[in-house]
Amino acid sequence: MELTPLVPAGRQVIERYAASGFRVSGAVYAGPVLVFPDLTMLWAGAELTAGSLVPVVAHGGVELLLLGLGRHMAPVAAGLRAALKASGIVVEPMDTGAACRTYNVLLAEERRVAAALLLPI
Repeated sequence: MELTPLVPAGRQVIERYAASGFRVSGAVYAGPVLVFPDLTMLWAGAELTAGSLVPVVAHGGVELLLLGLGRHMAPVAAGLRAALKASGIVVEPMDTGAACRTYNVLLAEERRVAAALLLPI
């Protein structure tokens, strides 16, 4: 039985995460990132606000945002959750490692997912 998910070509797969950054589909990012199925970009997410997540809303097509909050999970402010929900996006906070793994599985299932990832420090 094959347990490695098959991901369509051209998709952004999270290959590695560490305190120094992320490797996504062969490219290295030294800082927080936003990962979409078709695009990865550096993210100024140190201050978690609706404004810092505007690129997720602007990208379009995202139904689920996995929010990797570093080494430990924390609740998301009700206002931030409501702002994303108004745009049709459900947010799921978790530690960064769990967010990376969950993103890859959902990507392989061709779900409309994105990940906003803080460094796991």
